[in-house]
Amino acid sequence: MAEYKFLPKLSQNLLEILDDDEYYDIIIEVGNDPDVKIFRAHMVILNYRSPYLRRILSTNKKKNDGTLSHIKLPNILPEIFQIIIRYIYGGKISLVEYDILDIIKILVAANELEKALISLIQHDNYQMREVQIWEHVLKWGISQNPGLSSDTSHYSNEDFNALKSTLQQFIPFIKFFNLTSKEFLKNVFPYREILPNELYIDLLKLFLNNNHKPSNKKVIDSKIITTQHAELISKWIDKLEITDELKNSYKFKLILRGSQDGFTAKRFHEVCDNRSRTVAIIKVKDSNEILGGYNPIEWKSENKNTKNNISNYHGTTGDSFIFSFMNKENIKNHIISRVKNEKFAINY
Repeated sequence: MAEYKFLPKLSQNLLEILDDDEYYDIIIEVGNDPDVKIFRAHMVILNYRSPYLRRILSTNKKKNDGTLSHIKLPNILPEIFQIIIRYIYGGKISLVEYDILDIIKILVAANELEKALISLIQHDNYQMREVQIWEHVLKWGISQNPGLSSDTSHYSNEDFNALKSTLQQFIPFIKFFNLTSKEFLKNVFPYREILPNELYIDLLKLFLNNNHKPSNKKVIDSKIITTQHAELISKWIDKLEITDELKNSYKFKLILRGSQDGFTAKRFHEVCDNRSRTVAIIKVKDSNEILGGYNPIEWKSENKNTKNNISNYHGTTGDSFIFSFMNKENIKNHIISRVKNEKFAINY
């Protein structure tokens, strides 16, 4: 059967399985009293379609006596989970069925359940202007911080930092350059403190000078570093100094986030093994210090059968380095240390 006929049919079959009251082996309790709804699902599908639910299910396996697994998700609205679980099973979602507030709620829940759904905010068929999307994202961010008002004239630095921390995962996906100058002045300028500095400067130049061409810099998907850090790390990869001109603007793609994927070595190797040219970024707890390292060669898991052979758990390279930034705001306050003994550069 042709693919264009088979895949929609497969998607429909999986949704029929979801709606069927037979053969399920897991019960999911969603919401808080009195708004609680029970969903019946299938462990094998959730394991492969949702990393978040897979982590929960790994500690909640079906018992030998046949008792159903039962998990609770109190922080998600039942009507939003209904949308998400149908996406998990069917692989598609129709945005025209929902208003923008529902979509933002989906994104909020999806941050826990299925990070692929962040792509919703990149959708081109919203039938809604970019400024309206930004307004609703702001409303949600403010609602997540009790005590914040929509009047930024009363905000302290702590208030701006709190809102910035809440919204930083969404900002890379807002098309600010599509706004009019009036929309920018009214809806974005009052919240300039929560924007990455380089993005704000680029927007300011654009709306002050219509002939200005925005730079190709992209806000990277990180809760710890900014594009300024990424540019300096790019220079270090090319063995340049901070004052040197950037030669290669490398693309930084998020592949693992500890707060989302877990901090275990096992999980790290599941995601990173056989990948090369990786940068690890770590924020020191209760501190502003940021630590990191660059590995140009592939990660591997230690070979336990030949553990006495030191070459099995060390990688050889002359291009790796480690670094630290004392705080997020000033990239000049840094330390970089390049590898000295190439045979022991990487410890697997």
